[in-house]
Amino acid sequence: MYWSEEIETIGRKELEKLQLRRLRTSLRRAASSRFYRELFQNAAIKPEEIRSLKDLTRLPFTTKADLRHSYPGGMLAVDPEKVVRIHASSGTTGQSTVVYHTAHDLDGWTDLVTRCLVMAGCTPRDIFQNMMSYGLFTGGLGLHYGAERLGMMVIPVGGGNTDRQIQFFRDFGTTVIHITPSYALHLNDVIKDMGLSHRDFKLRLLIFGAEPYSEATRAKIVEAYRVDTYNCYGLSEMNGPGVAFECGASDGMHVWEDNYIVEVIDPESGESLPPGKIGEVVLTTLNREAMPLIRYRTRDLAFLYEDTSCPCGRNFRRLSRIVGRADDMLIVRGVNVFPSQVEQVLMKLPEVGTNYQLLLDRVENLDRMTVRVEISGRMFHGEVGELRALRKKIQHELKEQILLTTEVELMEPGALPPSRGKAKRVIDNREI
Repeated sequence: MYWSEEIETIGRKELEKLQLRRLRTSLRRAASSRFYRELFQNAAIKPEEIRSLKDLTRLPFTTKADLRHSYPGGMLAVDPEKVVRIHASSGTTGQSTVVYHTAHDLDGWTDLVTRCLVMAGCTPRDIFQNMMSYGLFTGGLGLHYGAERLGMMVIPVGGGNTDRQIQFFRDFGTTVIHITPSYALHLNDVIKDMGLSHRDFKLRLLIFGAEPYSEATRAKIVEAYRVDTYNCYGLSEMNGPGVAFECGASDGMHVWEDNYIVEVIDPESGESLPPGKIGEVVLTTLNREAMPLIRYRTRDLAFLYEDTSCPCGRNFRRLSRIVGRADDMLIVRGVNVFPSQVEQVLMKLPEVGTNYQLLLDRVENLDRMTVRVEISGRMFHGEVGELRALRKKIQHELKEQILLTTEVELMEPGALPPSRGKAKRVIDNREI
């Protein structure tokens, strides 16, 4: 199914012509902002000198630090009177970042999200329960407006309040939910504690966003809910959710290349990487008025598929699932470790529950990583020998994956704080 069949099935040559036209327009718009006017001057390049898509690599990258330093209006490319909404980060790791939107920007974003939902098989007959936070965070409003445009009945319940979420599932016959993978696991635990199962609900489709997770975690969720699941990729700097989305083939996420140019680079050198090589995702907006972003370094790590054809009929390039973030990488005793690697190991073990946490500290000047993991209910019966064997099994599996010996603490079900949004998986006390 298609929402905009003509553009969704466009050929590669026509798409690239469209991209170039829109790129040149986007560069002219960007040059209206104080930040990009100075950036282009310092780089001794003029927007009109970009005459091919390959010329894009002549332009400098834009970073999160640039957005912070330009706060509040250094990247605004239109008169403030044209702005109808802003979204912003929380600023917990530094100066808040803000993204401006015109009515044109919001309309385009909504249309992209609607494309995503139709591609996943959603119809106006579906009942959509949005379990993402609303407000300055883009996850809630992004999917909300796309679902409404499609004609779905939308329940804007937001994040948390698990008992109420479950009540709405039952009372309104929710068929589609938008949720973080970690909260989906927690929600399933509560459902089981209530003596319910997937048979008590009409859910048929789960949309995941907001945090990286492993394929093993998805398999565990599918087994629990018995529904189809789809990955949604986005970030507030690029509007929010809807930059890329899975189709029914579930083999990578289609990037809406009529709105974004996607690159994958080596995070250290900045050089472009070929398809199949994991690197940092870099995105350029092509259809945004208020705040165009050129070669924005997302810090998300993924790879591009080489083949652009897909059984669904779309020729847009496909991006792999996000395997981690360049700035979430942990260096423990000289070894690079991503939390997603740990999750991949844990979620494959049937003895393990749905919640875990990584604790990093320093003992006698040496790094130590402790993996705290809840065990499943069936393991919680006090057999010390069995628990000791499980601890050794987890240590062995982790060492095989991350090449480190870790401490493992087995926790009873529910001992760790449940996730009601983006999961806080890492506690790093080494700098305290």
